[in-house]
Amino acid sequence: MAADEVAGGARKATKSKLFEFLVHGVRPGMPSGARMPHQGAPMGPPGSPYMGSPAVRPGLAPAGMEPARKRAAPPPGQSQAQSQGQPVPTAPPLTAALFFLLQIRELVPESQAYMDLLAFERKLDQTIMRKRVDIQEALKRPMKQKRKLRLYISNTFNPAKPDAEDSDGSIASWELRVEGKLLDDPSKQKRKFSSFFKSLVIELDKDLYGPDNHLVEWHRTPTTQETDGFQVKRPGDLSVRCTLLLMLDYQPPQFKLDPRLARLLGLHTQSRSAIVQALWQYVKTNRLQDSHDKEYINGDKYFQQIFDCPRLKFSEIPQRLTALLLPPDPIVINHVISVDPSDIDVEVEEPLKGQMSSFLLSTANQQEISALDSKIHETIESINQLKIQRDFMLSFSRDPKGYVQDLLRSQSRDLKVMTDVAGNPEEERRAEFYHQPWSQEAVSRYFYCKIQQRRQELEQSLVVRNT
Repeated sequence: MAADEVAGGARKATKSKLFEFLVHGVRPGMPSGARMPHQGAPMGPPGSPYMGSPAVRPGLAPAGMEPARKRAAPPPGQSQAQSQGQPVPTAPPLTAALFFLLQIRELVPESQAYMDLLAFERKLDQTIMRKRVDIQEALKRPMKQKRKLRLYISNTFNPAKPDAEDSDGSIASWELRVEGKLLDDPSKQKRKFSSFFKSLVIELDKDLYGPDNHLVEWHRTPTTQETDGFQVKRPGDLSVRCTLLLMLDYQPPQFKLDPRLARLLGLHTQSRSAIVQALWQYVKTNRLQDSHDKEYINGDKYFQQIFDCPRLKFSEIPQRLTALLLPPDPIVINHVISVDPSDIDVEVEEPLKGQMSSFLLSTANQQEISALDSKIHETIESINQLKIQRDFMLSFSRDPKGYVQDLLRSQSRDLKVMTDVAGNPEEERRAEFYHQPWSQEAVSRYFYCKIQQRRQELEQSLVVRNT
């Protein structure tokens, strides 16, 4: 019974230690504050990572320490910590730790997933580090893509003006402009036109401008300010033939190959590194590398004609290439600066049409005209009233009696029209007029209307009282 209790206690202690190792990373025998390495760190006995030797560059001997600076070794059986008087922690034997790790799988099956995660994390860290190195190497190499640069070459001619106040206007002159822009440029940052070139030379007609003034040169310097174009202005009233020489600014620098080397490699203009790589590819393809001494190259007849030696070291090729590399050819553009007028007949709007449109759209004149029309109308009305008064006075002065009778008759007619009076008033004032047959019906209708009107008034009063 006591043996079973001791075995059970030992089993519980082992499980608790295993739990501490899986959760907190504490090995048996380690101090309470100690921890296992991070999950990403390799697991194993103390030493360099992945059970390897310390990192030493190939070809270098291990770094040694001067004998004078070496510390005296402790006597046998005594460690360095004991010789300095420091307490030495008691670490468990390595075999016990390995045995403990081997027992994890049997006691806790889930520990295998944790170990797999650690191994996967190590592989992921290695892959990320390798990709970072690849990206750094790729950034060191030039990454270029070709785009079209459209050139715009134009010139203007300013004829002489005898009545000009300044001296520049009294002399005929022309101005040449060289500009350009990238076509289908996906980048939002706009580059200046001069940033694509190392130099620009404009060669004018030497017979017209002499040997000292026929060249216009621009060369890039460390303090050069970029510009969107170039302008050249010269006096003259004759057409001028000119040649533009544009030298591209290659980054990294490119060189033109010697004709023999260009035919051998199939290259015309390329960077130094690309030329060396093409040479190495030619050596490998034609098996020119010495089989016994890999450092030497045994040249074929073409190789010997170019480098003028039957055998040379590969390390000598960059030096020998210097004499075979030339500056790249410039871009040559022939242009004629024309001063002939190019006049053609075109149709433009008449200036008078714009003035008429503005006149129609203006409202100030219309308001003034309307005010004048109102004054004219009022004046005509006053003249008409004065004429009526004059005619009245003249008619009354000629025949006062007849004019008054005519006036009364006219006013009587007007009064009847205004009061809607129909019939003959002279007959209506007599009693016989009301003894006719229609008078009875008229009286009945009159009383009927009065009764209906009175009835409506009574009904309205009753409705108001009931509400």
